[in-house]
Amino acid sequence: MKILLIGASGTVGSAVKAELAQRHEVISIGRSSGDFQVDISDSASIRQLFEQTGKFDALICAAGSVNFVALGDMSESDFELGLRDKLMGQVNLLLIGREYANDGASFTFTSGILNRDPIRTGASAALVNGALDAFVKAAAIELPRGLRVNSVSPTVLLEAMGSYAPYFRGFKPAPGADVALAYAKSVEGLQTGQTFTVG
Repeated sequence: MKILLIGASGTVGSAVKAELAQRHEVISIGRSSGDFQVDISDSASIRQLFEQTGKFDALICAAGSVNFVALGDMSESDFELGLRDKLMGQVNLLLIGREYANDGASFTFTSGILNRDPIRTGASAALVNGALDAFVKAAAIELPRGLRVNSVSPTVLLEAMGSYAPYFRGFKPAPGADVALAYAKSVEGLQTGQTFTVG
């Protein structure tokens, strides 16, 4: 398969690439690194990416930014990043990408644990994750040509605990290799409209 992997240099993306590159052609895409670059918050940038990469069999997005701010300090503008980048960025990857996807291609997006198990300062992340999982469930029933869409909702990764441990006290982290298996299940399996939870 020809797989487009957005966020390939990140903690999740690196683990996903290590798993899938054993069997498939994985094209690494990042904001400023990789084989191609894209800003998923910008629809024009997304379309330009697909014009460059051409047809594909699977797209994985392991990227997306949100603000972490205490609810008491949050204003409307603090939600904008998550809504524009992590949520609508991934939605637009499907809306634009379906034109370039081969029949039977899959889209795999990344939400996260915080809508299931919230933390302090995580209101924006929880909102975006919940919305993304709901979008995947709804979009799956309308996609034509055998196209599939799923999301992966991982807990904090073991490899990221050096940075994130203070925010995830009491959480059991998952190794990146275990999280990568959920993406492999989405890409190489047949399910659609699912959220694969890890941790």
